[in-house]
Amino acid sequence: MRKSVSYFAKTGLLTRNPAAIQLLGLCFLLAASASLKDALTLGVCAVLVLVCSNVTLSLLRGLIPDSARVPAYLITAAGFVTVAELAVSAWLPSAGRSLGIYLPLMAVNSLFLARADAFASENGPAASALDGVFMGLGYALVLVITAFVRELLGAGRIFGFSVFGRAFTGVPFFALPAGAFVCLGFVIAAFRFVKRKTEERK
Repeated sequence: MRKSVSYFAKTGLLTRNPAAIQLLGLCFLLAASASLKDALTLGVCAVLVLVCSNVTLSLLRGLIPDSARVPAYLITAAGFVTVAELAVSAWLPSAGRSLGIYLPLMAVNSLFLARADAFASENGPAASALDGVFMGLGYALVLVITAFVRELLGAGRIFGFSVFGRAFTGVPFFALPAGAFVCLGFVIAAFRFVKRKTEERK
């Protein structure tokens, strides 16, 4: 049975959001959520890598033996992450320096492994591409919202521009790792609340 674009959008962005519902790739999300610029960079990279790796593994699914599935998934993701890292280093060097080791470490992000095993290995390239787009966007959405809240409350700025005036310099707690956990917790709770309300309306 073919699934519609709206199905992939609803699944990836809300009902099975990889970060808020499935809790995948949270360590990278927490690490990159201190800055909205870093969050957008990592979010775009996540979408592109997920789409490319999903399509590639879908095309090769009949050629990969079961005993080599996990290494194949990791190598494929690592290849596309390397391309993304080189592109960021060339075009956004400040973002590359800010993300540091977390950008190349995306190669072992559980998001890519989970979607490859759960979807791309069993579906065609078109469906795998849609799954990659919307699962990646769902992950990026949680990342960007968390980073927006942390940068706004932690520094009183967005993209370097003051929001509340010079008098408010931010609450240092939100710039710390503990602040990242708290903000992410509230974002996850909000997503799950909306998901529950959506299901109750059916």
